[in-house]
Amino acid sequence: MTERILVVGSVNLDFVAAAAKLPAPGETVTGAKLTSHPGGKGANQALAARRLGAEVGLQACVGLDAMAEEALALLRADGVDLSRLHVDPQAPTGVALIAVSADGENQIVVAPGANDRLLPEHIEAIDASVLLMQLEVPIPTVVRAAEKAKGLVILNLAPAIDVPQSLLQRADVLIVNEGEAQAYGASLDGLGALIVTTLGERGARMVKGGRLVAEAPAPKITAVDTTGAGDAFVGAFTVALLERRTGGEALAFACAAGALAATRAGAQTSMPRRSEVEALLRGA
Repeated sequence: MTERILVVGSVNLDFVAAAAKLPAPGETVTGAKLTSHPGGKGANQALAARRLGAEVGLQACVGLDAMAEEALALLRADGVDLSRLHVDPQAPTGVALIAVSADGENQIVVAPGANDRLLPEHIEAIDASVLLMQLEVPIPTVVRAAEKAKGLVILNLAPAIDVPQSLLQRADVLIVNEGEAQAYGASLDGLGALIVTTLGERGARMVKGGRLVAEAPAPKITAVDTTGAGDAFVGAFTVALLERRTGGEALAFACAAGALAATRAGAQTSMPRRSEVEALLRGA
């Protein structure tokens, strides 16, 4: 096992409609197939890291409803520590409505529900080696957790929303996709953090102080559903850092995990295991 990771983040139940194409604004697309899967960026990344061998805890908030049990099922099955989980009896478990096209692209609308009830006062001492966070819970909660962290702070700036500059300065690692990198723009300049940018089928790169530190290509795959691929990357990159892999090795490991996730439907259901990632890397 690697050292312990604490994820502070969201839990959702994803309702996925797989259709031939994504609708344009105002358009109705019919003939879709509906499925439900556990999701939420926090839960996805926690499960990704756990399946790759890390000891992982998740601090999150769900509702007192049947959706919570379905949303937490895979986390429980794989042994993610849920002892910090909060249950809010007045809010529903978060839901994501996802449309997926035949070529694997998606559109996502999230109703946060209980995720918005994870409050700063819920955050107590954080003694994990790594604190991993995203932006699907209230920003004051994210800030509080960063202040409490004693170890490495990794922040996935997704979705792209306004955050205090102090939070960006506290992070040791910032992870963005190309759209998020563009949205944050100059606010990422001059930071001391490692900035990791995912580039989809072109792989990923790592920059520090404006200097390219490492880059890695993405394995060639046939995408089925890109939902969760970014979260698989983040979870895998976090594990690779804990294992003290070099920058290029960490990026390659994370790119392989993200690529494998894109070959399967759903978010948490697509998270790969270590043996699969290593096999893909050997093949590449």
